[in-house]
Amino acid sequence: MAAPQLTPTESIALIKANLAEVLNPEIIDDVILTQKRPLKVYWGTATTGKPHCGYFVPMIKVAELLAAGCHIKILLADLHGYLDNMKAPMALVEFRAKYYERTIKALLRAVGVDISRLEFVLGSSYQLSREYTLDRFKLEGMTRISAAQKAGAEVVKQDNDPFLGGLVYPLMQALDEQYLDVDVQFGGLDQRKIFTFALENLPRIGYKVRGHLMNAMVPGLGEEAKMSASDVDSKIDLLDSPEAVAKKLKKAKCVPKEVAGNGVIAFVEHVIMRALSLHPDLDSKFVVERKDAEPLIYESAEKLKEDYIADILTPQLLKAALTTHLNTLLAPIRAEFQASKEWQDIEVEAYPPEKDDKKKVKKPKDKGDPAKRAAAAAARKANVVTQPDGHVEGPDAEKVNAGPSTTEVLEKLSVKDA
Repeated sequence: MAAPQLTPTESIALIKANLAEVLNPEIIDDVILTQKRPLKVYWGTATTGKPHCGYFVPMIKVAELLAAGCHIKILLADLHGYLDNMKAPMALVEFRAKYYERTIKALLRAVGVDISRLEFVLGSSYQLSREYTLDRFKLEGMTRISAAQKAGAEVVKQDNDPFLGGLVYPLMQALDEQYLDVDVQFGGLDQRKIFTFALENLPRIGYKVRGHLMNAMVPGLGEEAKMSASDVDSKIDLLDSPEAVAKKLKKAKCVPKEVAGNGVIAFVEHVIMRALSLHPDLDSKFVVERKDAEPLIYESAEKLKEDYIADILTPQLLKAALTTHLNTLLAPIRAEFQASKEWQDIEVEAYPPEKDDKKKVKKPKDKGDPAKRAAAAAARKANVVTQPDGHVEGPDAEKVNAGPSTTEVLEKLSVKDA
């Protein structure tokens, strides 16, 4: 079923919906109402670890932007992935970019949106050009280290002695707005400092200001502030089996009657309910089945939260419902992966299984001090008793008593033998 054509006003409303913040919203209004053309938006992702279910959060917004008639450019930021503390080895970057492209397309298809206005751009396809490099030099020449650190503080891994690559990261992200020729950049609220850096600095090298759309940060399912590939308990892989999804959600942190910071409720609100409203073939209501009562049916996150606070909707019921709905979304992604030998081959190249090259080496037994061993051996042949410190006592002690060093032991033994 084709999505209905939106009016300009409806398109603007959907573009700005479900966001934490919008910077320079007048740019959006001008493009759609005055210039009367599709809004050009870019969202970038560094091609590092495997995309997980946390990627549903930005992709749901990308799906809404596509539904609003926007032209979307997905920047596969391969060089950014390397610059961010060398997370992606250069040898794997090419394959990881291909893996990301296939995964993102499958994810958006699972939500049921038209991806004909979706374009993928590889960062290294233009970031190594002479023009881009010169502009990067211009920004580097006018940016203090403290400003670069501040811009990337919530995005790039930093320590007391950061790598230079991490400092260049936010400068490049600002430049990408110009070289991708977009009106707006979209990202999470954690990108705000990079966005404001771009607002302040692109005009200084002769380029126009862009608008910025920011998603709210969705808590992870574990203790992390957001779903992260580095926290096994906080993430669910897009290719996880239905059983694995159920197991991970069962262990997810979900405090009864508490809504704030609850990753399970946040995922239902920001991913599942919005995905259901977008998908033309799915019921838009979030249904919670109950064994001994009628199902709970939610059309709004507000009502769901009210019931959760009142303990009408319990963590157990919520997790079971989320498991069902999430597996429904993941099913076409799994099926597409299983049907594509090429995608499977790309996965092996992009994320090669770790090899255990450590061969088991038999450690030599620690036989102890040679002097003590010699004394013990001699003691066994004589009428003596070996003491803990290595000396012996008894009628024949003088014949076998050894000194503290190997040399002394051998000297004494040779004397007695003679």
